[in-house]
Amino acid sequence: MGLRIGLGWAKSHSFGTGQCPVLRFNRQLMMAILHNKVAIAKAVNVRVLPLEGAPRGYSAFDKGAAEKFVLDPHGIVRSRRAPAELVGAQI
Repeated sequence: MGLRIGLGWAKSHSFGTGQCPVLRFNRQLMMAILHNKVAIAKAVNVRVLPLEGAPRGYSAFDKGAAEKFVLDPHGIVRSRRAPAELVGAQI
């Protein structure tokens, strides 16, 4: 990463680091999820796979796929009428 100090100085840019104040937003986020205001599975790109799909899921993950894989060996997620964005298409 290149950094042009002179240009940044002239434009009064600033650079900050630190941790996200997670606890400040934790309760609001939890309540939004509980009241179905936020589709958390869609937000994090969840894809539900049967146990047989695990090798393909691991392979995609190793290649850097921007998805989260949930293994559902007994079909419980689908049997509970999971939201459409959670079950998604198979790999």
